[in-house]
Amino acid sequence: MDIQQYIELVFTDYTLRTITLGTAVLGAICGMLGSFAVLRKQSLLGDAISHAALPGIAIAFLIMGTKNSSIFLLGALISGLIGTFWIRGITSKTHLKSDTALGLILSLFFGFGMLLLTYIQKMPNANQAGLESYLFGQAATLLESDVWLMVIVTAISLVILLLFWKELKLLLFDADYTKTLGFNTKFLDILITTFIVIAIVLGLQTVGVVLMSAMLLAPAAAARQWTNNLSVMVILAAIFGAFSGVLGTAISASHNNLSTGPVIVLVAGVFVLVSFIFSPGRGLLFREIRFRKNRNDLQLHKTLSFMYNIAKTHEDIAHPHAIKILNNFQGFTRKSLQKLEDKDYVKISGNMWSMTESGYNTASNLYDQLITEENE
Repeated sequence: MDIQQYIELVFTDYTLRTITLGTAVLGAICGMLGSFAVLRKQSLLGDAISHAALPGIAIAFLIMGTKNSSIFLLGALISGLIGTFWIRGITSKTHLKSDTALGLILSLFFGFGMLLLTYIQKMPNANQAGLESYLFGQAATLLESDVWLMVIVTAISLVILLLFWKELKLLLFDADYTKTLGFNTKFLDILITTFIVIAIVLGLQTVGVVLMSAMLLAPAAAARQWTNNLSVMVILAAIFGAFSGVLGTAISASHNNLSTGPVIVLVAGVFVLVSFIFSPGRGLLFREIRFRKNRNDLQLHKTLSFMYNIAKTHEDIAHPHAIKILNNFQGFTRKSLQKLEDKDYVKISGNMWSMTESGYNTASNLYDQLITEENE
């Protein structure tokens, strides 16, 4: 199926349209809220919460005795919130660090969830079939009502972010200062964490418990490479997340036997990889270019400073004797000398060269700076 056929099917096929819209909205809300998790250095939070939601799904099935996505999401939400507050309690009441608490809750809840799933699978009841799909997600089960729920939650999250933008921004970068201004930091922390939990729970049906943390963090990690502005980062993360959902769904729909959830996560990973390499500010490619340029500039400046150290003892830098001494100096390569000529710092005449007035003055300033730094 080519791109044109896919676009036509999006407008004509109910299932594909629902999945595409659902994954786009899910990617947007995950990118938006994931930005706060990344900046708060709580990258493992998404992984812990998604795994902590599994027992809630299993317990909801045991109570209801039938498969109901709304009840499952409610059970996952309650279980995820319990796991989140347990993490907060462990870090605040003990001397354990947050990463230890996150790993502990993740393992404990996921192990309990798997135990319940194993028990459910051995029950003499056909209704339990398909519960394991929550491990890796099954986007094909999305309904229009699920998409509307995602849209409503995304809209509410956006309103909350706009209402508490100043407070949340202060909390991200200086929690102590936020507290001194009289803001309730505990309330703000619980507020943003609760919405992160809700976003994770919404994505379990599509991406699954195992991969949900990547969906939360990858768009935000990619966006972080392109900007230092929080609002721009949130917008970019939402865009990257939405495109990951749409492109992942398109690739999955175009090929047989490709699960939508893992493909979406892989597409999000591609966004991260491209951002890590090609972003102008932090990208590895531009960082290497800047490093090489700075190294070359440093080499030229050192060469120029040494030249000045030789030439400063002569009143006339163009005097044949001064030129002869400079040409006996071996602290440069022909390539660096050519670069100095391009900058009009030296003048080459045949096999001989001499410093220009501009080169002498520039070298003088560099030499003075070098002496000042050594004295300090």
